[in-house]
Amino acid sequence: MTDAKPHPLEDLLPRETVEHFQAARAEMRQSVEALFPPGFIEHRRAARREMLLAARSLIDAALKRTEPTKS
Repeated sequence: MTDAKPHPLEDLLPRETVEHFQAARAEMRQSVEALFPPGFIEHRRAARREMLLAARSLIDAALKRTEPTKS
């Protein structure tokens, strides 16, 4: 029994096709990661996290502006 969640296209495509797509994606990811130095992937993840935190702060600020002011 696996903990893998079902693929969204599983109802539309044959299971074998979905498995080939997943294998191709994994292989493509490995080949792209092999092009860059090891620290690049870690730096990219950290940069992505910072961008998400920046987006969160923008959303938080926008939400704060929509709250009614207390008089």
